[in-house]
Amino acid sequence: MRKVKLWMLALAGSSVLMIQYSCKPKNAGNAVSGDAAAKAYIAPGKYDEFYNFVSGGFSGQMSVYGIPSGRLLRVIPVFSEDPQSGYGYSEETKPMLNTSHGYVPWDDLHHVEMSLTDGQPDGRWVFGNGNNTPRVARLDLKTFRTAEILELPNSAGNHSSPFATENTEYIVAGTRFSVPPDNANGDVPINSYIKNFRGSVSFIKVDPASGNMSIAFQIRTPGVNFDLSHSGKGKSHDWFFFSCYNVEQANTLLEVNASQKDKDFIMAVNWKKAEEYVKQGKGKKETVKYAHNVFDEKTQTAKSTIETEVIVLDTKELKDFCYFIPCPKSPHGCDVDPTGEYIVGSGKLAALLPVFSFDKIQKAIADKDFIGEYDGIPVIKYESALYGEVQKPGLGPLHTEFDGKGNAITTFFVSSEIVKWNVKDLKIIDRQPTYYSPGHLCIPGGDTKKPYGKYVIVYNKITKDRYLPTGPELSQSAQLFDITGDKMQLILDFPTIGEPHYAQAIPADLIKDKSTRIYKIDENANPYVTKGEPSAKVVRNGKRVDIYITSIRSHFAPDNIEGVKVGDEVYWHVTNLEQDWDVPHGFAVKGAKTSELLIMPGETLTMKWTPEKPGIYPFYCTDFCSALHQEMQGYIRISPAGSNVPLMFSTGKNMPTDSVSITK
Repeated sequence: MRKVKLWMLALAGSSVLMIQYSCKPKNAGNAVSGDAAAKAYIAPGKYDEFYNFVSGGFSGQMSVYGIPSGRLLRVIPVFSEDPQSGYGYSEETKPMLNTSHGYVPWDDLHHVEMSLTDGQPDGRWVFGNGNNTPRVARLDLKTFRTAEILELPNSAGNHSSPFATENTEYIVAGTRFSVPPDNANGDVPINSYIKNFRGSVSFIKVDPASGNMSIAFQIRTPGVNFDLSHSGKGKSHDWFFFSCYNVEQANTLLEVNASQKDKDFIMAVNWKKAEEYVKQGKGKKETVKYAHNVFDEKTQTAKSTIETEVIVLDTKELKDFCYFIPCPKSPHGCDVDPTGEYIVGSGKLAALLPVFSFDKIQKAIADKDFIGEYDGIPVIKYESALYGEVQKPGLGPLHTEFDGKGNAITTFFVSSEIVKWNVKDLKIIDRQPTYYSPGHLCIPGGDTKKPYGKYVIVYNKITKDRYLPTGPELSQSAQLFDITGDKMQLILDFPTIGEPHYAQAIPADLIKDKSTRIYKIDENANPYVTKGEPSAKVVRNGKRVDIYITSIRSHFAPDNIEGVKVGDEVYWHVTNLEQDWDVPHGFAVKGAKTSELLIMPGETLTMKWTPEKPGIYPFYCTDFCSALHQEMQGYIRISPAGSNVPLMFSTGKNMPTDSVSITK
């Protein structure tokens, strides 16, 4: 216990020193060499080499940057309402944010994962996790939109996700917080943790054609906390590896009580064996409740379905598919090299970096070289699984990725640096300072079978003195390094949105030529589409009023509407008639307690509005679309409830009754 406290004090002391002295390092003035600007420069009109998909953390969004320029290209709403696009506000997208808890318009998007074919990105989809109300999302890379969101039962704090097997057979998600299972009585004392709390790992099946997700099975585990994970590759294809902490199963003050033991675990799961157990009927069906939300591109509307069953494999009852490997305490990253042989565990409180061997793990399992069991799961002897240790690599190791040349690069949060080392001989090759306290990093393809190995992007948590001050909160930072030589070269800083927790980058050529330009108006199957101005109309059904309205440069049809009353439920169904790329139209109406709509060419979106007092309410296009954008507007007249104003609508006919002349 005394050693633990001394080590924690040492780390705290290192953090203080880092904050005091690393904020203005001696070499800050010349950290970037003269040719750096040329390496990061993309000429006007030219494209970047890579797309970089970055988690937005507490923003609930995913951002897209060009690499090497660092230019922000797009922010994609996933788990959070977005007033810019109307995501979560339009009637078509509201179902995407439904959960078993009701409408939840925010989440904490921590990690991203590209779809894979033969262990390499294929440019079809990118997945993101909701860390708070546990969910996994699939984004379509043809449209750069959220296509599907699946809630996870028996889970809380879906952190160790969404990581893919080599051919995207599964997206895997591990719970951060162990909790009582959903079908158990959750009203138990918190300090009954050891008795009542269990962990959960979800294996989500991905349809290879459509991408649609479904929970194939879950693994119920001891009550530990899962941090991160990665699938095996090549020889280790059938396996998945998870870092986990809190083997003490503490439920309070984890910063001390979850650091009592010298080691936590890497959990190795033979998912092929787990599949066999499911096929043999050895999983138990449990009644649960979770939402499955899918956006239909044909109808341009989302549908939410509540699912009620899941298959669970319990590690207390089923053997020979799940094993623990001791790892220095509080491991964060759990990273597998391109060959699938080496697994790197990053113990945040360790002064070394352990590298495990898949072959040695398999031999230990075959020889039953165990030191015992932990809550029913065999624990492999540390030395029997260990390939070797990187000695004195730095302080606070977090994440490791690979350059495809036999080297690894690891971030060190406390000592504010990235360190390059050789996987085979475990020798350090280079170390470079970062500004400051890096968490995650991304080498394009760096966690796949064939990394591209040209750059590493480092995502820093602290940016004091790097950018212009913006009050007490500063933008977080990404730093781009050239890693083509033995020495890593810093070539660019750029600010990021939210808090990046993980990122992946893939060549632009995998995506850019497949990108959707427009939605063909003739193929628009939205039930409220208006395919031309002659079909525009306003329809009353009781207190419901449906306005079928079109937008095109530079007017709405209709643009004068009367006969709507206070208390009516008004549904604006806006169809953008444009068939030209990059000509969206916006729509907003005065007093609407929602956001605007941003309607892409050929698309239909719906805004619900309940007027609360009589008057004239302008509506207008919010997205500059032409030289006469300012003229793109209209009026709706709201009359008192019970009035007899007839329902009328027109475009270009309802001219002023009196004319105005110029007088001298």
